[in-house]
Amino acid sequence: MAKPGAESDPLLGRARGGSGDCPAGLATCRSVQASPGAVASWGLRIDQAVVFIEDAIKYRSINHRVDARSLWLYRWYYSDLCQGTLNFAIYLILSLAFIETPSSLSRTADVRYRSPPWEPPCGLTESVEVLCLLVFVADLSTKGYLFGRAHFQKNLWLLAYLGVLIVSLVDWTVSVSLLCREPLRVRRLLRPFFLLQNSSMMKKTLKCIRWSLPQMASVGLLLAIHLCFFTMFGMLLFAGEKQDDGQNRERMTYFRNLPDALTSLLVLLTTANNPDVMIPAYSRNRAYAIFFIVFTLIGSLFLMNLLTAIIYSRFRGYLMQSLQTSLFRRRLGTRAAYEVLSSMSGKGEASPQGVGVKPQNLLHVLRKVQLNSFHKQALIEKVCSYGDVPLSASEFQRIFNELDKTVVKEHPARPEYQSPFLQSAQFLFGHYYFDYLGNFIALGNLVSICVFLVLDADVLPGDRDDFILGILNCIFILYYVLEMLLKVFALGLRGYLSYPSNVFDGLLTTVLLNFLHKWDPQSHLQSLAGTEEATYQMSVELMFRDILEEPNEEELTERLSCHRYLQLCR
Repeated sequence: MAKPGAESDPLLGRARGGSGDCPAGLATCRSVQASPGAVASWGLRIDQAVVFIEDAIKYRSINHRVDARSLWLYRWYYSDLCQGTLNFAIYLILSLAFIETPSSLSRTADVRYRSPPWEPPCGLTESVEVLCLLVFVADLSTKGYLFGRAHFQKNLWLLAYLGVLIVSLVDWTVSVSLLCREPLRVRRLLRPFFLLQNSSMMKKTLKCIRWSLPQMASVGLLLAIHLCFFTMFGMLLFAGEKQDDGQNRERMTYFRNLPDALTSLLVLLTTANNPDVMIPAYSRNRAYAIFFIVFTLIGSLFLMNLLTAIIYSRFRGYLMQSLQTSLFRRRLGTRAAYEVLSSMSGKGEASPQGVGVKPQNLLHVLRKVQLNSFHKQALIEKVCSYGDVPLSASEFQRIFNELDKTVVKEHPARPEYQSPFLQSAQFLFGHYYFDYLGNFIALGNLVSICVFLVLDADVLPGDRDDFILGILNCIFILYYVLEMLLKVFALGLRGYLSYPSNVFDGLLTTVLLNFLHKWDPQSHLQSLAGTEEATYQMSVELMFRDILEEPNEEELTERLSCHRYLQLCR
């Protein structure tokens, strides 16, 4: 494990005293210092900036190696092919449960007619499983190398990943040694972990649940006391042996003993068996309803709502924290890319301090970044708008705000007709009341089919006369086609594709949309950074942007200075 600063091509070196390009006493320095005995090449800096920007786009951590070989491995690891292989291995190892002994694959679920399931030969599923485990070993090894031993030892998920793999491989070896005759396979219980550790959303959910457990436990304790108190009170209230039949039925049905009484009230807490649990007692004496009303008011309407409010509050707080972390990672990734590019003026040349990033260098980076075409075009057009003026750190950050926007396709304008008659017809058939008529006809079609199915329920298939039903279906289909043509006339083809009204229109829309996208290139979404008339829809992060705090200069610089493989000169 290389120590900080011992890597072959570190991103940023550390100034010693007043030597080098960093004047003595200067707090921070934007220039990139070469490692002792070597100068970072222009191509390496471009690759470093590309990876940092991709990390910012995907909200990934930048605390990984940044030498040329590690950057190639890093981009290959996060490529679609590598991640697709990993996801397929997770799917495959979870699917083994359907064919392993005892197999659940059968033609029918009825035990009376189910034939003995197919049992795979020993070594078949084990061969597939060991291939998946080897993929996971490669995945863990790659993460361990890219992020370093220090990060590996602090990350509980990676440590658990290592432990699960060791147990799985040992258990697999035992299974093969015993010719698949072992009584228990421990590794089957651990397989869901592979899906869990690969999903950031599941990790966040579990972390949020762990974060919310103290507050949830306090309300859970109140619910337990509430249940125990009303269980004991209910057993005393309905436990009289010499009572009449009504109370005996109540006691014997729901309050026979402590477990049954506790179970009855626990289910009643969710209002699932209400009012069944109170009917026998209520039939004898209406005053017994007070017991169940008070129990429901305190438990369901107060304590359960309090638990729901706590869960919502904690999840919302964790959502804000997660969004804040995502925002910081994006700003940190783009700032790291800025630090790399701010010292570049040409291939192998260093620029003066404080000049900023040249737009042509950023354009070269953006062309290599893996990003969808709409956002990439938007970023390129935004950079081109600056001309040849070097970009400051704040301008560099503002460029990547375009990533928070997505395109919404605008509804095309309706065709214009000169004839007053055609204009009136367009207004009539383009009105939303015409959509209501189409929905009413579709409802009539569904009702007529149901009526005929009910009338012919007791008629043998050979004795049915489907000619009336067939005529009605033909009429409805002709109406749908006529409605489609009238809407195309009123709205135009693209306008009709934007306003499907019922199921039949939706099916036709799918067919026509595929045809239109194949033959009409203008039907695709417009570019993000086009004209001012472009319609924008903000992302989830921007919905809470007023609440989130923007990282300041000191926070970003301090975090970059703590990076093991890049160090700001100070």
